[in-house]
Amino acid sequence: MCSENKTKKNVHEAGERDTSSLFFYAREQTGEGESGTQTFTIESELDGHRLDYAISRLLGISRAFSQKIIKSGSVKLLPERRIKPSVKVAEADILSVEVPPVETLDLEPEDVAFEVVYSDEDIIVINKPAGLVVHPAPGHWRGTLVHGLLHRFPDMGTLNGVKRPGIVHRLDATTSGLMVVARNGLAQEGLFREFKARRIEKEYIALCWGAPRKKTGTVCLPIARDPNNRLRMAIVEDGRESRTDYRVLWTHAGYSLLQCTLHTGRTHQIRVHMQAIKCPLVGDKVYAPSRPSLFSEDRVFLHAWRLGFEHPRTRAEMRFTQPLPEELSSFLREILSKNGDLRS
Repeated sequence: MCSENKTKKNVHEAGERDTSSLFFYAREQTGEGESGTQTFTIESELDGHRLDYAISRLLGISRAFSQKIIKSGSVKLLPERRIKPSVKVAEADILSVEVPPVETLDLEPEDVAFEVVYSDEDIIVINKPAGLVVHPAPGHWRGTLVHGLLHRFPDMGTLNGVKRPGIVHRLDATTSGLMVVARNGLAQEGLFREFKARRIEKEYIALCWGAPRKKTGTVCLPIARDPNNRLRMAIVEDGRESRTDYRVLWTHAGYSLLQCTLHTGRTHQIRVHMQAIKCPLVGDKVYAPSRPSLFSEDRVFLHAWRLGFEHPRTRAEMRFTQPLPEELSSFLREILSKNGDLRS
């Protein structure tokens, strides 16, 4: 069953922040990612909260990692009392945390091209170009977005004890557009929660072959790994629930421009769903191998043009848009220059 429960409030355009809802605290030692003892004075905003919650907010780490630190005996409270994750802190308490040394991954920073659309102490929103792989993987051990983030943001803190950029979702290498990255464990945990609850706005512009039978529609078909080809995804009866809404913007010369909204985040979801309704995406060599290749590089006409989410610290709604890159815009101009009726 496909369903979606979306609640929107206090929408902020890209870059706006509501400072009235920030978690304010007095930090006697600063610098997330530093090992050694850090000491904090609990202020009114954290009064009555659990110890693991307070530490996660003050250090910018996940609740799970803060519980691990507590159970290791690395936390002290004044006035003294029994230390456990569920103990409540009070205003004016003195909290000392022995932060464990940072573990490092075997990743060397590299200068990788991508645009930073927005950044603050917790998040980075980027415009990923087509051709850029997000994670290191077989065949792509160098030159990924992860390497580029380490180069561009050398001060990125630790995420739950390991120094690494906080990838919370991905775009295919052949897809361009907006992504949000967590700069600390607090942001990572909050964004993961938003993705799991399906509260993230994700809209794409896609160009497909042919025309869907309906101007607007929903594709609600389960997706799993293709049992006959492990490099592909497919519609599989016992696959994971997947929902894509689409709207036809125009149809011309055998192509249709679509606006697609994701309500789930399965691998290759839009590509698989559009193939399922007999309208595969232009440039998709995996799901439309018999179609002519219209791009010189490995490029699918799919662009993540809108991204909206709740800021993990301020709770402000953040919304970003990114126009089509030039290689896709020029392709549309070429199509629209051909004779024929433009249908919308």
